[in-house]
Amino acid sequence: MMIFLKLLLLLSTQVGASSLSPFLPRCPQAAAFLHRGYPAVPEGNVRFLARSTVNRVRLKQGASLSTPLPLSPLAASSQSFISEQSSYLLPAVKLVGEHNPSLEPILCALRKVPYFRFYSVDVLGSCEHLPQESIECYTESCEIYPVEPEDVPPEMMQIDGAEYEFELDGWARWDMPTEDYYDTLEFPEEYTGYDGSDVWHFIHDKICFNLPDDGRTWQSDFNKAVSGLHTMISAQVVRGIEKKQIADPDDDDVKHLNVRAEFDRRLGPGGTTPQALENLYFTYMLLLAAVTKARGRLLADSGPGKIDSESHDGIREALANPLFSNNDGDDSPVWAASHRLHDHAVEGGVENLWSARQRTRDLMRIMNCVQCNKCRLHGKIGAEGLSTALQILLGRAGDGEDPDRIHRVEIAALITTLGKFSTTIEYCSKMLKEP
Repeated sequence: MMIFLKLLLLLSTQVGASSLSPFLPRCPQAAAFLHRGYPAVPEGNVRFLARSTVNRVRLKQGASLSTPLPLSPLAASSQSFISEQSSYLLPAVKLVGEHNPSLEPILCALRKVPYFRFYSVDVLGSCEHLPQESIECYTESCEIYPVEPEDVPPEMMQIDGAEYEFELDGWARWDMPTEDYYDTLEFPEEYTGYDGSDVWHFIHDKICFNLPDDGRTWQSDFNKAVSGLHTMISAQVVRGIEKKQIADPDDDDVKHLNVRAEFDRRLGPGGTTPQALENLYFTYMLLLAAVTKARGRLLADSGPGKIDSESHDGIREALANPLFSNNDGDDSPVWAASHRLHDHAVEGGVENLWSARQRTRDLMRIMNCVQCNKCRLHGKIGAEGLSTALQILLGRAGDGEDPDRIHRVEIAALITTLGKFSTTIEYCSKMLKEP
C-alpha cells in the first residue's frame, strides 16, 4: 500500500491532484495521504519531497501547480509565528531575540571542549520499533568514525563507565559506554541527503500522545517539546543545504534545491507544521530553564581539578547571560514554558508521569532506526538532551530532579542540545528577516 501511495503522490505532482480526484473516493486512504501535510524530515530525501510536498501544500491552498512559488509567508516580525493560544511565550521570545545573539557564540565555543564534544554511542544498535528495508545511507556524509581512545580524557571514560546503570523507570537510557567515542566537532550536524521521514512518522504517531493540541495538558506540552526538537533538526537540514551551496554551488546533491522554499515548507506557518517555530521556542525555553537549575552542577564539573576545567570560564560566561535566571525564574519570562509544564503535570496527576518517561526512553531507542550514522549520533544527543531537561524540570513527582544526581553524559547532552537550539534560533531569525 505504501508503495502505491507514494506513486500516487508522485503522479499528483505531474498531472495535478484534481485529475486524480474522481478516483480518490474509492480509496479514502489514498485521499488522506495525498492531501495531508508531510512532516519535515530530519535528513530528507529532498529530491522527491521538495517537488511533491511543496506542491501538496500549494494544492491545499487552492494554488495551481503552474503558479510560481511565492515568497516567504513569514511576516517581518519575529513574533508573528506565535499563536494566540501560546501568547504567554511572547515576552520570552522578545527576551531571546535580545540576548540569544550574545549567548550563541559562547555555546558554540563550549561545544568544542571535550566535555561536550565526545560521546560513546552504539551506531550498530538494531531497530526494534518499525520494519525497515536495508536502505542505509552509504555516502561519506552519513558516516562517522570513532576517535583514538587516547584522544578522549581518561577521566571522562572512567566516569561514564562508573555512572552507567540500568534504571527500569528512568527518563532515558543512554547507550552502554565503550572505548568507541565519536567527536561531534569532527562530525557536526549537516545535510546528508538521508530520508528519515519514516522515523519521524513513528515518533509523532506512536511515541507522542494522540491528543489535540489544546495547550492545557502536560501531554500536549510533551508533544510540543518533541515537535520543537523536530523543528531544530529540520532547520539544521535547511542550514546544511545553504552551507553546502555556498561552499560549492555546483554540488549535485544540493544545487537544485531552493533554500527559501525548503525553509518555508518545513518551518513556515503555511508549511507542513504551522507551529514549528513556536514549538522551537517552547523547547528552547525548557532547555534554558533546565540549565539554570543545573547551574551548580555545571560550575562544579568545570571547576579547578575537575574533569573539564577548560570549560570553566565559558560556563560562567554563559550562565551570566540574562536568559538564565538565578531564582527559578519567578521574574523571568523564559520560565513561562517550564512553569506551564509543571502546573499541567501537577494538575494532571503526577503519578501519570511514568508515561512521559516511557516515551523519552522510546524516543532514544527509535534513533537506532535512523540509517545514517551521523544522523543517529546527533539524534541520540538531541533526544538525551531533551529527556534530561524534562528530568530536571519534572523528576518523578513534578517537583524536578536534583541535578547532582544527573549523569555526566546527560549534562553534556543538555548543553550540546541547548547550543544546537541557540544556533537554530539565530538561523531562523536570519531567515525571517530575509525576503
